[in-house]
Amino acid sequence: MKSVQRSIFFSAIERYASLLLFFVSTAVLSRLLTPGEFGVYAVILAITSVFSASSQEFGGANYLIQKASLSEGNIRTAFTITFGLSIAIGFLLYLLGGVLGSTLGADGLQAGIAVAVFNFATMPFSATIIALYRRDMQFGVVAASNLACNFTMVGVSIALAKMGYSYLAPIWGMIAGSVVQTAYLMVTRQNLRIFRPSLEGYSDVIKFGLYSGGVVLINVFYSSAPQLFLARILDFAAVGLYSRAGNVTQAFDKLVIQAISPVIMPAICAQTSAGADLKRIYLHAISLLTVLHWPFLIFMAVMAKPIILVWLGPSWLEVVPLVRLLCIAQLSLFAACLTYPVLVAVGSVRDTLLSSLISLPPSLLIIFAASFFGVEAVAASALLTLPFQAAVAIYYVGRHLDLRLADFVQATQKSGMVALCICATAAACATLVEHGLIGPVAGIFVACATIGVVWLAALFAVQHPLLQELKAPVSRVLSAAGRFTGRVPVPAVRTDRDVF
Repeated sequence: MKSVQRSIFFSAIERYASLLLFFVSTAVLSRLLTPGEFGVYAVILAITSVFSASSQEFGGANYLIQKASLSEGNIRTAFTITFGLSIAIGFLLYLLGGVLGSTLGADGLQAGIAVAVFNFATMPFSATIIALYRRDMQFGVVAASNLACNFTMVGVSIALAKMGYSYLAPIWGMIAGSVVQTAYLMVTRQNLRIFRPSLEGYSDVIKFGLYSGGVVLINVFYSSAPQLFLARILDFAAVGLYSRAGNVTQAFDKLVIQAISPVIMPAICAQTSAGADLKRIYLHAISLLTVLHWPFLIFMAVMAKPIILVWLGPSWLEVVPLVRLLCIAQLSLFAACLTYPVLVAVGSVRDTLLSSLISLPPSLLIIFAASFFGVEAVAASALLTLPFQAAVAIYYVGRHLDLRLADFVQATQKSGMVALCICATAAACATLVEHGLIGPVAGIFVACATIGVVWLAALFAVQHPLLQELKAPVSRVLSAAGRFTGRVPVPAVRTDRDVF
């Protein structure tokens, strides 16, 4: 348990520092790039992400993390397969750049893809080392490498954008960050024998990769599909608006989910191997996630207008209704980050693929049809597609954990009460801003402070399980403060509850 909490601590530090960079870079680049320029970058990123997923997850991170007994030969084989696929797919994408540019109607697409494919050469090295560090729960090194990458990426992107590189600025920034991260990881790992080519036991890698890689590929394509549909049917300004709205609504993922996601799968696999009750872990994790997830999304939806005005500037106010629709739709994804790790832990990686194959194709059809009616219709389609995807994923998890509807109601009812309190508080703050009683900046600060107090009070009022999780770290902080000030330290409260 201490290793899990320590891993989350390092991961959280990295994510919150990266989140600060994200807020700053988004605010700056939104004022340096037009929606059309950002749309071209978003399409290039969408295309390369789909192709990258085809190689990165086929024999990479998840295979290395979940394998019970891992030898150097297994690592070398996984790297060899990942590297070979990555180079082949990157070269193919480079050749297809002109065709993709003509199909989507963007002359600059070919140049952007030609730059972006450099990432395919460095990605297998960094992905392999990060997987090994994650397997060993050494998240301090991973956090440092990610911070080095993000600082470089943001600095290069902003500098080149000011120099007039347009949509190529964030692409070159991405390449620079990837190079710095790979170099840092190779220096810290030192054992470069793991990069020697090998095909020993390749069938094991391929067997796992067919399911794991398929799941990631389908999900990445689904995430990229709205940008591709809008680029083909409407224009790149619409792509820019939708992509920026998506970035804003992903703030919770960057703040919380991405801080714990690297820890979830190794932690769940380790606790399952130790004989822990996976059903109890899953339901407890849902109760903790929903009390953070739901209030945050409700706050973002209600306060969307002043947030966009201050963060992105008045030229991006068109994304406000998109942000609200996407935030409401994402309320249903409260257990999304747990689905894959849980199914892998119970030995059913095949079900992760089946779940995606059932839920994502109909969702893509709905998004494609909605794209003919405009960018707001695409955002509104998420009100149908995301709850459907969540229901399918929960069904497959429930089959293995013997879950019932009553289990979910019991796990989330206290979080729902907290979320209702936050909704009423945020609505009152938004009303003050809307009627001009306070400005947007003051409104955001007032809303954050008020909602923070109400959220904490609601936790105590309903006696939410999160309070039990907070006792130990709060006690350790008070104990440290007591030693620093010379007062009697407060003993830490021990808890047997699992984080996940």
